[in-house]
Amino acid sequence: MSSAISNIRPPADPLLATLADYALSATPPSAEAMETARWCLLDTLACGILALQYPACTKLLGPVVPGTSIVHGARVPGTAYELDPVQAAFDIGTIVRWLDFNDTWLAAEWGHPSDNLGAILAVADWLSRHQQAGVTPAAFQSKIENQKSKITVHDILVAMVKAHEIQGVLALENSFNRVGLDHVLLVRIASTAVATAMLGGTREQVINALSHAWLDGSALRTYRHAPNTGSRKSWAAGDATSRAVRLALIALTGEMGYPSVLTAKTWGFQDVAFKGKSVTLARPLGSYVMENILFKISFPAEFHAQTAVECAIQLHPQVRTRLDQIARIELTTHESAIRIIDKTGPLHNPADRDHCLQYMTAIGLLHGTLTAEHYEDHAAADPRIDALREKMTVAEDPQYSRDYLDPEKRSIANAVQVFFTDGSKTPRIEVHYPIGHRRRRAEGIPVLQQKAAAAFARHYGQAKADQLTALFTDRPRLEATPVHAFAAALAN
Repeated sequence: MSSAISNIRPPADPLLATLADYALSATPPSAEAMETARWCLLDTLACGILALQYPACTKLLGPVVPGTSIVHGARVPGTAYELDPVQAAFDIGTIVRWLDFNDTWLAAEWGHPSDNLGAILAVADWLSRHQQAGVTPAAFQSKIENQKSKITVHDILVAMVKAHEIQGVLALENSFNRVGLDHVLLVRIASTAVATAMLGGTREQVINALSHAWLDGSALRTYRHAPNTGSRKSWAAGDATSRAVRLALIALTGEMGYPSVLTAKTWGFQDVAFKGKSVTLARPLGSYVMENILFKISFPAEFHAQTAVECAIQLHPQVRTRLDQIARIELTTHESAIRIIDKTGPLHNPADRDHCLQYMTAIGLLHGTLTAEHYEDHAAADPRIDALREKMTVAEDPQYSRDYLDPEKRSIANAVQVFFTDGSKTPRIEVHYPIGHRRRRAEGIPVLQQKAAAAFARHYGQAKADQLTALFTDRPRLEATPVHAFAAALAN
């Protein structure tokens, strides 16, 4: 005889409570995290502005119903759109992620924590514009009026540190991709926690919103892997940040939450979607992730290939005049690169190409550089690319794989060596840490600034680009800038 199931509601899962307390915490991030967040914001915006050159991206932007506009809406950088914060989060998240050029976090679960800017900037601008205008949506009367001080870029930077930390620490030991779930799950979780807190949510409301975020489960990784790799991987983060803002707004209406969403037997996330494993935090939440974030500075490439492309670019002068004499190319890499981007056969679209280790390495050898244009169809039509791919072998170095997982090293090593038909060969070029690594910050930040300056100049013109880059150079002025003024400066 079976016993009845208890219908007594448990307290909130400890993880929900921990995430909510951190999102609401007034403890300031570390000085290093705030300094890094400044450059992370600059880099993330530059990635979004660069994406506006591509019609495949811009066709997805704007209001859901064409022609509509929102009074005091959130702006989308580089455009004239003024949208509700849910749709603005989608647009901002989409342009940020489109070119696979924003920051990266590599752990048991990888991802791109700056994707969360979609939710953060949309909510901050929407609140700031209403605050400036003295007009408050009825549902948020107390929330906005309780914010006595202006919402500034400082608040955006703090929110970025928190979102990075939630997403990145959850990723350290929880490998959702191993059960077929996409890492944008963690974008939705982080953005939900931070957006609800930014909107003035109580501890209970943040917990409730987070429970809904976990209830949503996760998208499948199908669109990231052969033979289905496609452009959804470029707007999946926008989708996640948009959903996060929607859930935050729902929770702020007083909608109930689901306290044991993670741990409920049979029906909770852990049993249904995570094969019964517990979702855990590997370390206390602080500023660790922003301090250690990896930037894609020199070229847009899936991060496991960044050092391989650096190797290829170093070899370019030695092989560019001997392409027809190449007998084979040996690529040595780590396990994650083999599992994710080691790919043979035809490549069907830009999203396919920027997730192919051999394609990216071939471009570096051929051109001595790699840009987003090299993933487009006209560039991929060069028959030399596939000719080089066919001559490549890929092998794992177990030490590379161990160093990749070592929290003290966080290496992303690759090596490339080219062998010629006459028996000669190039040196074996090996790079352990890409230029965007924490260990190369002093070298990397000036290059990051150049990347942003070039992106702004191309889109806005030199005069406005100079104004924006000067603002980021002056950190006190940047942090004190009201968000509504900051977003206006970025709009077209």
